[in-house]
Amino acid sequence: MSNKAYSRVTITSALPYANGPVHIGQLAGAYIPADVYARYQRLKRGDDNVLFICGSDEHGMPITMRARKEEKSPQAIVDHYHCIIKKSFEELGVSFNIYHRTSADLHKKTAQEFFLKLYEKGLFIEKESEQYYDEEYNQFLADRYIMGTCPNCGFEEAYGDQCENCGKSLSPSDLINPHSTLSGNVPVKRKTRHWFLPLDSIQKNWLDKWVREESQKVEPWKRNVYGQCLSWLDQGLQPRAMTRDLDWGVSVPLEDADGKVMYVWFDAPIGYISAAREWARKNQTEWESWWQDPDSKLVHFLGKDNIVFHTIIFPALLKEHGDFNLPTNVPANEFMNLEGRKMSTSRNWTVWLHEYLAEIPNKQDELRYTLLTNLPEAKDSEFTWKDFQSKVNSELVATLGNFVNRIIVLSQKYFDGECRPAADLNLEDHELIREAMNTYEKVGERIETYNIRQAMEDIMAYARECNRVLTEEEPWKKIKTDEDAVRGTLWVCAQAIGHLGAMLEPFLPFTSEKIFKLLNLEGEKISWPMPAEIVPKGHKLAEPFLLFEKIEDKLVEEQMQKLEDAKAKNMAEKSPVKEATEYDDFMKMDLRAATIIEAEQVPKTDKLMKLKLDVGFEQRTVVSGIAEYHKASDLIGQKVTLLANLKPRKLRGIESQGMILMAENKDGQLVFVSPGEDAENGASIS
Repeated sequence: MSNKAYSRVTITSALPYANGPVHIGQLAGAYIPADVYARYQRLKRGDDNVLFICGSDEHGMPITMRARKEEKSPQAIVDHYHCIIKKSFEELGVSFNIYHRTSADLHKKTAQEFFLKLYEKGLFIEKESEQYYDEEYNQFLADRYIMGTCPNCGFEEAYGDQCENCGKSLSPSDLINPHSTLSGNVPVKRKTRHWFLPLDSIQKNWLDKWVREESQKVEPWKRNVYGQCLSWLDQGLQPRAMTRDLDWGVSVPLEDADGKVMYVWFDAPIGYISAAREWARKNQTEWESWWQDPDSKLVHFLGKDNIVFHTIIFPALLKEHGDFNLPTNVPANEFMNLEGRKMSTSRNWTVWLHEYLAEIPNKQDELRYTLLTNLPEAKDSEFTWKDFQSKVNSELVATLGNFVNRIIVLSQKYFDGECRPAADLNLEDHELIREAMNTYEKVGERIETYNIRQAMEDIMAYARECNRVLTEEEPWKKIKTDEDAVRGTLWVCAQAIGHLGAMLEPFLPFTSEKIFKLLNLEGEKISWPMPAEIVPKGHKLAEPFLLFEKIEDKLVEEQMQKLEDAKAKNMAEKSPVKEATEYDDFMKMDLRAATIIEAEQVPKTDKLMKLKLDVGFEQRTVVSGIAEYHKASDLIGQKVTLLANLKPRKLRGIESQGMILMAENKDGQLVFVSPGEDAENGASIS
């Protein structure tokens, strides 16, 4: 909970790159939790005191990479995907006050004004440096155009700005064996001039203390967020270039900056501010109070790969500018996996939101619920289609839907839908109403502390309690002997349905709307909490209809087959048979049978394993990226195939004397290419 009272709250969700549609991993990381938080804040504070902002990030490197691949202009790419993303969010019920875009003129104006303010204050360091250049394409390479091996975890497809496997921030010069993603060639270094943000001096002057101490006094950050920030600070921040040599982006507004655009992590976060300005323009109001008034709370929702940009770089820009609030909290989530594997958009191993909405229509809340109950708030989580089916059938249908349906049906059957207790009842004293009020308080506290997953579970726990009370009361039996008692039970249960509808509004907005339609209270003003009596005495309920339908096996099988088809297609595209090679070239490889005799995971890495191999005539140390799939204790005695004459190289300070051969199984896991138990250590393989 915050230690400061705020009059309004500004909420942002990370801007999705407009180089492709939105997928469920992004929903779980940045959009569904933020929507729950925004909807709850509106119920608590009123619509006029909440501003929920997002928009398409249209200047990132993935945009130009997609444009080059599809032989289209970057503008054509962003126009296409901006429309898909915006429509998908609207259909899912994500309640942005505005969904903007960074290619808009107002954004460019806002970003350039921001840059000039910092420039005029003398903040930037202008210097010449060497950067990678692709001679075949005749252009400097932005960080995302360079790939190589991560020096931290050994991941061989790390980008020049960050390793997406371990999350470590990188510079292109950190990469081992860098290559251009444009031509595949090894880039050369050429001199160029850029404007740098002096993060080293900013850290020393105020940022270190703000992150470590001052920000935590206002509202403590999540452990995973705070820990990643400390890791960065402990390493010591370095100046970072805020400009790039590109022809796509927001132009640097200086006379001597031809061909320079703003670094995407300079211009993209400013997109939150330009979105607020556009919202204010459309609504003929002011925007400054949302960003500059100390009584306005600022909360950023995002995935863990964007933590550093929202907790270090963007706050540094805001503070140095001087006119803006710093974020109160940055409740970033971890990653969501899919069917036992990491999601991969390039391999199409994901569930695209726009495809879900088209293929499984009118089931937005079913998806929202499954994601909400699997949010990766503290650690990575997983989505499976079987779990989706189970959550819908066993929880939404059998628990929530069952209770609501039974009350509506019984009320129609016994009393023609009329809700009227036979005698005055003190609602506040009834166990279901007391529990409803407790649940409002409990759920509110969970949301305020960004424990969205548990908040959803608390509401479902209340639904289970409602079912328990109804089952114990047995109105279907009492109707024969005590009609007044049945009237009282159904009236109280109708109130409970109303409270469920109100509580669910931030989480399952379409279900909430259906519930109030069943209560014949469409358009009911919802607040947090609601008064004990929601359904007036003598009110008549609507005709029953089902809130949810069961998910059949066929749907699950179709979606699983879709993933398998994507996997097969990717494998065919990713691993085509290479060009024919000469026999003499093949014979240059010295493949040997070996046995693992020692194994230990390399400290502070997720993937690297240090192995000692018995090669018959000697012992060798090999560092291999297999720790994600194999435990060190299980590897002793494992037969392996060793490429023995590979030139040694150092990984995390350990010299690796060769490489063991691995293959990917059907589940995407690495398995050993073994010569067989009878092969003698050191024996040649040909």
